[in-house]
Amino acid sequence: MQKSPRFQQIKDFLIEKIESHEWPVGTKVPTEAELCDQFSVSRMTVNKAVRDLVNEGWLERTPRLGTFVCQRKAESPLMDIRNIAEEISGRGQVYHSEIISLRSIHAPEDVAMCLGIMLGSDVFKSEIVHFADEIPIQVELRWVNPAFAPDYLKQDFSTITPNQYLVSHCPLGTIEHTVEAILPPAHIAKLLQIDTNQPCLLLHRRTWSESQLVSAALLYHPGNRYKLSARAEL
Repeated sequence: MQKSPRFQQIKDFLIEKIESHEWPVGTKVPTEAELCDQFSVSRMTVNKAVRDLVNEGWLERTPRLGTFVCQRKAESPLMDIRNIAEEISGRGQVYHSEIISLRSIHAPEDVAMCLGIMLGSDVFKSEIVHFADEIPIQVELRWVNPAFAPDYLKQDFSTITPNQYLVSHCPLGTIEHTVEAILPPAHIAKLLQIDTNQPCLLLHRRTWSESQLVSAALLYHPGNRYKLSARAEL
């Protein structure tokens, strides 16, 4: 079998060091000159390997200091809904959640408008923080119409996510996504363990089952740890 190109071999070597945690986040990687000597290749070959890993989010360059292993950004598809627990586990990270609140409320005006219900109607509300390797990656605020998920408050959301439960009980029909960059409110910043001057990605989501509007959610993500992606066939 033909060997992979030399730049790919260098990439594979560096990725293996990172994924094995031999080089944790913040580790300074060998210089390009050192890699040239180690692999007996040109500076151009090494530069391509390192540049690719910078572009792919494995490494970051700091002027005059060197190249370092960085915290990779989690990524979710913008045009789909996936279970965040499975996303995190699929990246080889350990998932867990922390339930901040789970209760019934009387819908305020903004929630009533989002769910298309009468002002003051009973609504289920959950607030959950999702973690990847003990690092908070998402704060999920969700409001659910009890008419379509009457047992929502009875669920143990430390073992199942709201997304898992709702998809299994209210088959997904339509989704609506809106994304904005914001500075987080103080309580959200505290839950995400970031400063209030650090940008967040806020995903507004509404989901329908057949023609019924079932839930509305605000999903807050730290901007330096998360990104959203979309792909469309034209």
